[in-house]
Amino acid sequence: MRAVWYDRQGPAADVIITGELPTPEPGIGEVRVKLEASGVNPSDTYRRRGAVPKEYDRVIPNSDAAGIVDKVGFGVSSAWVGKRVWLYNGQRNGRWMGTAAEYIALNADLVTELPAHVSFAEGATLGIPCMTAHGCVFVAGSVQGKTILVTGGAGAVGHYAVQLATWAGARVIATASSDEKAQRSRDGGAAHVINYRTENVAARVMEITGGIGVDHVVDVDLGGNLDSVLDSVRDSGSIAYYATNGALNREVPLRRVMQKNLAIHGFTLPTSRPAQRKRAQTDIAAWVATPGRILSVAGTFPLYETANAHLSVEQGGKIGTVIVECAR
Repeated sequence: MRAVWYDRQGPAADVIITGELPTPEPGIGEVRVKLEASGVNPSDTYRRRGAVPKEYDRVIPNSDAAGIVDKVGFGVSSAWVGKRVWLYNGQRNGRWMGTAAEYIALNADLVTELPAHVSFAEGATLGIPCMTAHGCVFVAGSVQGKTILVTGGAGAVGHYAVQLATWAGARVIATASSDEKAQRSRDGGAAHVINYRTENVAARVMEITGGIGVDHVVDVDLGGNLDSVLDSVRDSGSIAYYATNGALNREVPLRRVMQKNLAIHGFTLPTSRPAQRKRAQTDIAAWVATPGRILSVAGTFPLYETANAHLSVEQGGKIGTVIVECAR
């Protein structure tokens, strides 16, 4: 099969190789997917650059994808063959073979059927971004009737968090850095959008909520946003964060957290609980089937330009998920 890989970590243009590798066979409990689209997430670029120690001599990058099941292993129903699917955790949890290739074999629990009205490129955006959004939105329980703050409501994860929370019956307040991103947040269902560059986020949250604060926060950078988040969440509220690039070792006012009876949840998809991930797959499947959902493809690259796809993610400013087209 055609594939992309790296044998050492470093800049994309220096280490990514395109060539031929043996086509994988599905093992016990596995399906093989003929890949059509591979999603490139920031975490994929971090791993390639060396932010995470290299686990294998050779790595096919990227975790998310969509395609068609063409073969199943022992213990998996043959009914999977021919189904359109999206998948996550490709190059994670003990697998060196990710989704920047023509085929992947992985556990059947990691694939979810993809409706016919959703393109493969759109399906490949549902892995890390949407699963992470789901984990952060629902980690503290039902959000129906609650008010939720989503920071970075136009980002890949944040935009899915806005949509899923709205779909589940929450009132969403989002933050954004521009009029364009504010409109994107509104298109996703946000009832209110705060420009964090020109407005005081916590003051506006209190104004919107009548001085009460939000029930739950989904945060894109807790290290950088900690002060405004703590000022925005109500007593006995909760916070979930999936990144903290602003400050990796931020000093936390623990007494204040205690006095407000706050619950703080960190979230990363590969090590989250299997039951939590399974519920996310079920809910996302139901949400995708509803009208009005926005699945954002930031741009597409052929397989042999995977290095450029990684560079596009690293440059920032993208709206949605960068996609590698595996059949090109």
